[in-house]
Amino acid sequence: MKTATPIQPSRVEWYSSMQLIRQTEEQLARCHQRGLVHGACHTYVGQEAIAVGVCSHLRREDVVFSTHRGHGHALAKGMRPVELIAELFGRATGCSRGRGGSMHLFAPEIGMMGTSGIVGPCILQAAGAGYSFRLLKTGHVAVAFFGDGAVNNGAFHEGLNMASIWRLPVLFVCENNQFATEVPFQYAAGNPSVASRGAAYGIPGIEVDGNNVLDVAAAAGEAVARARSGAGPTLIECKTYRTRPHSEGMGDYTYRTREEVTAWRERCPIKQLRAGLIAKKLATESELNAIDAEIQAEVVASSQAAEKASWPEPADAVTHVYSNPVAADLSRLKSEKNQSRLTSAATSTEREISFVTATLEALDYEMARNPGIFVLGEGIGVRGGNFGTTAGLFAKYGAERLRDTPICERGFVGLGCGAAMTGTRPIIDFMFIDFINDAFGELINQIAKMQYMSSGRLRMPILLRGCIGIGHSAATHHSGSYHSIYSHIPGLRVVVPSTPYDAKGLFTRALRCDDPVLFLEPRELMSMKGPVPAESYEIEFGRAREAREGGDVTVVAVGLMVKHSLVAADQLAKDGISVEVIDPRTISPLDTDTILASVKKTGRLLIVDEAFSPCGLGAEIAARVADTGFDDLDAPIRRLNGAFAPTPYSPPLERVAIPQIEDIVRAVRELTEE
Repeated sequence: MKTATPIQPSRVEWYSSMQLIRQTEEQLARCHQRGLVHGACHTYVGQEAIAVGVCSHLRREDVVFSTHRGHGHALAKGMRPVELIAELFGRATGCSRGRGGSMHLFAPEIGMMGTSGIVGPCILQAAGAGYSFRLLKTGHVAVAFFGDGAVNNGAFHEGLNMASIWRLPVLFVCENNQFATEVPFQYAAGNPSVASRGAAYGIPGIEVDGNNVLDVAAAAGEAVARARSGAGPTLIECKTYRTRPHSEGMGDYTYRTREEVTAWRERCPIKQLRAGLIAKKLATESELNAIDAEIQAEVVASSQAAEKASWPEPADAVTHVYSNPVAADLSRLKSEKNQSRLTSAATSTEREISFVTATLEALDYEMARNPGIFVLGEGIGVRGGNFGTTAGLFAKYGAERLRDTPICERGFVGLGCGAAMTGTRPIIDFMFIDFINDAFGELINQIAKMQYMSSGRLRMPILLRGCIGIGHSAATHHSGSYHSIYSHIPGLRVVVPSTPYDAKGLFTRALRCDDPVLFLEPRELMSMKGPVPAESYEIEFGRAREAREGGDVTVVAVGLMVKHSLVAADQLAKDGISVEVIDPRTISPLDTDTILASVKKTGRLLIVDEAFSPCGLGAEIAARVADTGFDDLDAPIRRLNGAFAPTPYSPPLERVAIPQIEDIVRAVRELTEE
């Protein structure tokens, strides 16, 4: 539902907002010297006209994504100084509840969607918010504020390109303050005109005096109107200068001169606006002095209140890593009907379908009931995906919900992050896990941390899917099994099903979960068929499956290795060796209890994983069992893994690279003899 356009603030109100930013920043600089700011403090002094000029056109529902120098954007979007100051003091009343400090400011209640200590992600996230707004037809606008350093980052290219081809309602605002940390922009840029780069993406590129709030506001007003009308994004380059160091306490005159800083201070945006207001008789000097004094009193009172505020409770250090399931969600998962289904449905149905078809059924069902779901990926539209993962869905749901992307994994993963933050549920179909590694930073530094850094006020309902594992002589860039790496990361759910039944139930769960889910499909199992109920059902994360009952040895296997282990168990049974096979199904969370119960029964444990062993899943399982179930062991824990080497191409070499059925048989025999 669209809201009315706000009344345009007067120039006196602009002056007041700019003074609020300036005086808050100067107070923070003083507090940094007193030791009240415990980490970095990146002030916005000298750039106030940009935040105020742009945000004066935004509604509360419009959203802002920012970078490490984001204090001014937060205040201009409506954050109270006491919340900002308390955050830098590390207090519980801070905007991020003391979790973020200067570089990580969250206030989604007012559309301040977060600032980042990493350069570039805000560009992609704003594009993602724009995609949400376009899909949901809200009429809202997203803004990305970033410095000149970001325009030489790949996120700039990928973000602007996607926003252009999909005509997203986004403003890309470059605050060109001449330096990226301490590197001059003139040195770092082959094309030092940021605004001119807009033409390369087919969007307007406008250069304005970033120290003149009237010029900034005029350009921003046109860009916001353009975005709301559906005409697409705009790039605005605001030429400005930061007159304080990159971060408080850092040396400032090794890369620039005092004379240069002094000259820019004379071009102070507040000083310019003040002189204009008096000259045009829009305000008197005494009236402006009264505003200055009122703001000073507010900032001092805010600082005092922040200093007296409580520290966060130590227990809060580990809250909001994952979302808290709502009561209805838990009830659905734990209902008696669902529990019986989990144990019996796979064998009670005569219908058999493939692994891929099972997930396709789940996706189709959820897309029909949830209009906020959309899929991003290369060739997932009319073509239906490299493995048929979206076959037939384009004809049913159209291009906005089955969106073919450029080859820019970092870009569309980062866009998915912003979309998940703003009301939609993106699915990233990345084909091979090797490809998603290009977006490692977006996954680890942004997606996995967003719920935590926002103290649970933002959800991250994003599903990232693709295949893992060796097969078809795909060689080293299409054969990775990196589930152990990603399972190390707090905030991510990592799922590796091994049957069509599990694939459908776990995929459905992922499509209803508010946490980011990495859904990894073993390539050699994707055409495998098995019994799958036609109706929708969920399988709870963190519940392992007993794939085969046995009494002599427990084999914990992952993905394709489950299938291999079951074949090996059949062979070993002929010799009287009874093997119990446990399939974790989810790597994070890991169901240690089921593994321990099995080891208690058998006394022996073999862990079989296609991935290489150092620092892997097998090491984690072994450590947990040794810690809790040591007394139940009758022999040392053994691991069987793939070779510690990149994946080769030639079939004979490829075969050596991962455990085969005969390797599992041999390992079990050796273990039973110990």
